[in-house]
Amino acid sequence: MSGKREGPVSHMSAEEFRRLGHRMVDWVADYWARLESFPVRAAVAPGEVLSKLPAHPPEEGLDGEAGWEAVFRDLEEVVLPGITHWQSPSFFAYFPSNATGPSVLGELLSAGLGVQGMLWSTSPAATEMETRVLGWLAELMGLPACFGPEEGTGGGVIQGTASEAALVAMVAARSRVRRTLGREAEWVAYTSTQTHSSVLKAALICGVARDVADSVHLRQIDTDAGYALRPDVLERAVREDLAAGRQPFFVCASLGTTSSGAMDPVPAVVEALGRTGFTAAGGWVHVDAAWAGSALVCPEFRALGAGLEGVDSFAFNPHKWLLTNFDCNAFYTRDRRALLDALSVMPEYLRNAASASGQVVDYRDWQIPLGRRFRALKLWLVLRHYGAQGLRAYLREHVRQAELFAGWVEAEASFELAVPRSLALVCFRLKPLPGEAPEATDARNRGLLERLNASGKAFLTHTVLPGVDGAPARFVLRLAIGSVRTEERHVRAVWEQLRALA
Repeated sequence: MSGKREGPVSHMSAEEFRRLGHRMVDWVADYWARLESFPVRAAVAPGEVLSKLPAHPPEEGLDGEAGWEAVFRDLEEVVLPGITHWQSPSFFAYFPSNATGPSVLGELLSAGLGVQGMLWSTSPAATEMETRVLGWLAELMGLPACFGPEEGTGGGVIQGTASEAALVAMVAARSRVRRTLGREAEWVAYTSTQTHSSVLKAALICGVARDVADSVHLRQIDTDAGYALRPDVLERAVREDLAAGRQPFFVCASLGTTSSGAMDPVPAVVEALGRTGFTAAGGWVHVDAAWAGSALVCPEFRALGAGLEGVDSFAFNPHKWLLTNFDCNAFYTRDRRALLDALSVMPEYLRNAASASGQVVDYRDWQIPLGRRFRALKLWLVLRHYGAQGLRAYLREHVRQAELFAGWVEAEASFELAVPRSLALVCFRLKPLPGEAPEATDARNRGLLERLNASGKAFLTHTVLPGVDGAPARFVLRLAIGSVRTEERHVRAVWEQLRALA
């Protein structure tokens, strides 16, 4: 070491932070105001953004506020051209990823407070606000009382994503069944063929699945004509595995699959599993409602949650369709003890009187990582800003827009719905021409999608739906309505463009 003494570190002063913070908030607000001026999908070539960034890190820091002029210039010239604008009102791809003023302000507060809320004692407000906000949300959605902390055995926690929720549930499930049986086993988990790939990844991380092609330890159950899991096939698979000496321990049902928005029949799934011994062995049923779960805020959609009182965990993403920015997953369980038994590790340096008392919640034991930021702030502000009435109006308007779009598709001779509309998701395609081969129909639909997205005026994505009763698989376009700024005029515009391009 040279022993050379460096000059003083130049931290940003409170006044500099205030001025630059105001300017950054203005920049974001201006960005939201001009969203419709950008092509929805980024139009850069691979490596183009990289080529605009220096190859080596800066040796010297920015020269005060004046140096930040270069930052704002790079935001315009380097960052924005490489952004796919998820907040655009003409973004209809994947599922929505909401960002709103109160949510972003909550994120700013979380970053500014800089809380590491791993334990109750490291910031009681971070823990107790999360408990209360998750309780509010459960009440708004009409969730069963077994998921509430007042029952004594259940509760809610904010995870990062539905992928993390699935992993936590799977780890807890294996631990509980292992304790129930008193032995190790050859574990088997079950999903439908339409379940999100995050469940496969969870099985890989857990070591349950050997690789992505392992169909022995992660069984994908056939679906019906509406792409919902078939309980009879699930029951037969569980019985087969038990007879072969394998141990079923985890089932994931979906409310709103990614491809088509299919809703698995949760009550029938629970009933079928109860006949097999799965439940008696401590087997775990997890419901992934990542996108569609938000709809339960509206009483008219509560029927989608039938049977949840019989499952072990339920998770959905407010960051998809409930006006809260990424990342925010609401995870509820009826068996918090299973999470603690599976995930709690208590080294000496984390021991404290509050945790030892058993009177507080330490959310570090409900998740994969140790650390956690003040996650509840943004959801707290969203619920307070919009209230139940605002949330319901927001969701209902998107469903209404999707109903309109589905009606236009059905009325157009050259288009067809691939499956019935699911809430605010419409899956559709160009109809086959007389005598046209299936692959030719797929090619026409693929070309239509590519032309639409290349225009920059809108962005849709696709899926491939399996054939039913021997029919070939179909390439299908997906229109997912859910952007904060989407109005009926944007839905009409993308429909007219699709007709013109077709």
